[in-house]
Amino acid sequence: MTAALSDATEHQAAARAALEAGVASPRHAYLFAGPRGAGKRRAARAFAAELLATGASDPDDARRRALAEPSPHPDLVWVAPPGTQHLVDEVRERVIRGAAYRPFEGARRVFVIEAAEAMGDESQNALLKTLEEPPPFAHLVLLSADPSGLLETVTSRCQPVRFVPLSPEAVEGALAEAAPDAPAEERRAAARLCGGDAELARFLLTDGGRELRRAAEACARAARADEVGEAPWLALLAAGEEAGSQAAAEASARRAEREEALRGERGRRLRDVEEAGRRAGRRRRTEVLDFSLALTSAWFRDLIAIAEGARGVVMNVDRTGELEADAADLDPRAARRAAELVLDTRRRLRVNVAEELAFEALFYRVAACLH
Repeated sequence: MTAALSDATEHQAAARAALEAGVASPRHAYLFAGPRGAGKRRAARAFAAELLATGASDPDDARRRALAEPSPHPDLVWVAPPGTQHLVDEVRERVIRGAAYRPFEGARRVFVIEAAEAMGDESQNALLKTLEEPPPFAHLVLLSADPSGLLETVTSRCQPVRFVPLSPEAVEGALAEAAPDAPAEERRAAARLCGGDAELARFLLTDGGRELRRAAEACARAARADEVGEAPWLALLAAGEEAGSQAAAEASARRAEREEALRGERGRRLRDVEEAGRRAGRRRRTEVLDFSLALTSAWFRDLIAIAEGARGVVMNVDRTGELEADAADLDPRAARRAAELVLDTRRRLRVNVAEELAFEALFYRVAACLH
């Protein structure tokens, strides 16, 4: 096993064993399943690099190009959803039709579909024949944080590779390398708050992440103090809107570059670019709002831990003074109810509720249950 693949699966023993076997005797299709931030994407790139290096005239050069991001290797096709869903035309063109062409160099072609659960039923059904009867040189790798969103006919045709959430210790170790200038206690808190997602942990150590965390804490503390009249949740909505706008602009730019290489009527391409941007913006806004509620819920769980003397499980380890002040005379049962209300709102965000009304109702209800 090369250093790249070994590093990518450092904290994923089961996945490492499966991919070692895959390098030696690759299957035609794999499903990398596990939570966000567990390393699926990095492992898929390293695995693809090993598959492409086999049979190449210069294996080291093939491996180097496949590991680059974005990759210039002509036999590595990486498909990511431009927004909340994959476009069926893109799956047909880049994966289904692309898999029929022999390798440009070497002996293999690799197709990676990121966030595979974002494929609609039409895309998944279209992919079935390629999964059932792939050319001998084609290998498909599907990445999914939510395999339940995939049709059983798709998952049954893939070799599963399981990824587990990273431990707080593993995330903290990664943060020590990625953000050595951040205070140690802040890195420790980020590692505990991210739910095993190293990407979210790194985000918490950016200016935007710190601001989102402060805004989430302000909402929780305002509800604890019964001072929600100033609508502190508006800061969370603003953060989500800003993140969505930035993601939309970036997705539109990427899509525009891609569309320049495709033939077709210019007006249609422009509409595709705009729609891709809108989808990406909505997806990112929802992700940020969901994470802001996860941070709010973590504050209430920490209040329960402080109130019950379980300081060892506190996640906001760099905010113990504020937590102790908020936990004074707190009924832990009320804090549990507050955390449940937050979880319920997180679920409802996934079904296109009115976000501002949902946040307003949430924090008024939380304030009421805490007093």
